[in-house]
Formats: sequence, structure tokens, C-alpha cells
Amino acid sequence: MKGTRASVRYAKALLDQALEKGELEKVYTDVQLILRTIKENRDLAAMLHSPVIKTEKKKSILDAIFGASVSTITSQFLRLISDERREEFLEMVAEEFIRKYKQNKNILTAVITTAQGLDEDTRKSVKELIKKQLQSEVELVEKVNKELIGGFVLRVGDKQNDASILGKIRLLERTFRENSMN
Repeated sequence: MKGTRASVRYAKALLDQALEKGELEKVYTDVQLILRTIKENRDLAAMLHSPVIKTEKKKSILDAIFGASVSTITSQFLRLISDERREEFLEMVAEEFIRKYKQNKNILTAVITTAQGLDEDTRKSVKELIKKQLQSEVELVEKVNKELIGGFVLRVGDKQNDASILGKIRLLERTFRENSMN
């Protein structure tokens, strides 16, 4: 994918700068704001990708949107991205920075999908169980999929545990299909 290597380099440079200046948490918050703003505003994303809009205009728009609400490090970084004409990669840089931040902080993202959502006690229990099992901090992302009927699907990294009723029905169907062929 075009820009992937550049995105990784820029994200690493920003992370290194934030660590060096002792402002990692502030920069992380800034980057989350930038990513959320780009994802929620497709006009902004289109502007960043547009070859027709001049760099100075992009720089002034980014400064107007983020200038007063982000740290000095982040503000300087946004100017650097614009000076290097890499605005189109800003979303990928932000995503990569967040990945690197989580690696640095040893934070795993666990995605749990349920039919009805979790109550607070269950949410805490799930987080503590994952934290204890994997000896890592856990960011729990919840999704609701009514098709599951009941149970849950838990995904951490590249591992998945399907303890849903739908998953059990599919397994049963597959077993019947395999047995009927024999």
C-alpha cells in the first residue's frame, strides 16, 4: 500500500520525539483527536488527499482545526507533514502511531462481540481475566451482533474464541455435513 513505509517512519519519529520530551500521553491524546476528526469528516480526508489544494492551504486548515487544541510537539509534527507534502498519509500515520503507542505500553486490544452487550460487572471480569491470562494491559472493544443469539466471540490479536450459540450451530452443521458425506 502506497505510503505505508512513510507512515511507519513518521509514526516512529513522532513516538520517539514524544518519549524524548516526556509528553507521550499528551501526544497520544492529540493523535486520537486527529484520527477521530479525519474519520468523522470525509471532507477533511478528501482535502488531505487532494493534489489540487496547495500545501500552504492544507497547512493553514490543519492549523485552524488542531492548532489550539494540540501540544507543541503535535503542532510541529503537523507542520512537518505538510512541509513534506505527506498530508494524504496523516490518517495512516495516526493509526500507526496508536499501534506503536500500544506496543510501547504493552496494551493489547481485545474485541468482544455479544448478542446484547456487556454489563459493567461482566466487562470488568472479562478485562481482568484477559489481563491475568496474557499479563498485559487490555483495551476492551465491545461490539453487538444480534445474530450470535447468545454467548460471545472474543478476539485478541490473531486468536479468536467463538463461544457463541451461532458458532456452535455452525459447528454442528459442519459436523452433520461431514458425517453425511461419509
